[in-house]
Amino acid sequence: MLATLSPQRRFLSWFIMNPLTKVKLINELNEREADLGVKETVSWHSEYKDSAWIFVGGFPYELTEGDLICVFSQYGEIVNINLVRDKKTGKSKGFCFVCYEDQRSTILAVDNFNGIKIKGRTIRVDHVKDYRPPKDSEDIDDVTKRLREDGCAPKVPQSSSSSEEDELYDVPVKKPKKDKKEKKKKKKEKKEKKKAEREKEKKSRAASSSSSPPAVRVKQEKEDAAYDKYNQRDRGQQDGREERRRNREEEERRRNREEEEERRRRDDKRDDRRRETEREKDRRRTSDRDEDRRRERHREDRR
Repeated sequence: MLATLSPQRRFLSWFIMNPLTKVKLINELNEREADLGVKETVSWHSEYKDSAWIFVGGFPYELTEGDLICVFSQYGEIVNINLVRDKKTGKSKGFCFVCYEDQRSTILAVDNFNGIKIKGRTIRVDHVKDYRPPKDSEDIDDVTKRLREDGCAPKVPQSSSSSEEDELYDVPVKKPKKDKKEKKKKKKEKKEKKKAEREKEKKSRAASSSSSPPAVRVKQEKEDAAYDKYNQRDRGQQDGREERRRNREEEERRRNREEEEERRRRDDKRDDRRRETEREKDRRRTSDRDEDRRRERHREDRR
């Protein structure tokens, strides 16, 4: 709809428009450029390349300059901020102007902060082309005064600057590469040194192997006759341990068998009692039936 209007009416409609509608329009512009893959030089952000100021509106009234700096310094260093306040009460009006050190930070701030919610309120973040800071404050420092006069982020020094500034911004020149011949010579020298070292090592190993002392004969010790006695004693102790272990295992098996038999006896007794109670119940039922039949017959005889 805005595309059909003339430039004057479009300019007026932009200021009359609802803030939330402006938020949606900015987000739609960014999405469309992202889908189409528009270059930076053709993007709508390039219209504001000479200004590092942004407009922030719609945030809660209780936010201070420090709170806004904490939020918006995520995408660059902030060098100036002007939170608009009421002259009589000193309360915030809910909008401010922020200046970044680098103009590229404004693009990041507009793309990422526009439309977000702070304490339940949707904020609007947009570029400012020709921002003029207020001149009512007299006692301001030199840095703020210079930034307000420039109306933009600090500029890169030009070629006509002093020699000291040129030295600061000089790009270090890389040293020329060495000739290939010199490199090849050095590689050859390294290889020759390595070969000479390997040959020396081989010679030293051969000399050490030739001059090695003769093998020493080790005298065999006589077998001790008492060792068999100790060995037999150890075997006897081992056999005794093995036998005790077997006895224990046998005792455990016997206990397990007795416990199993005791369990079976208990189960059998339990089954016998259950059967006996069932039989007793059957007898009582039959006796009750017989008694009922007798009574029936007696009643019929009386009739």
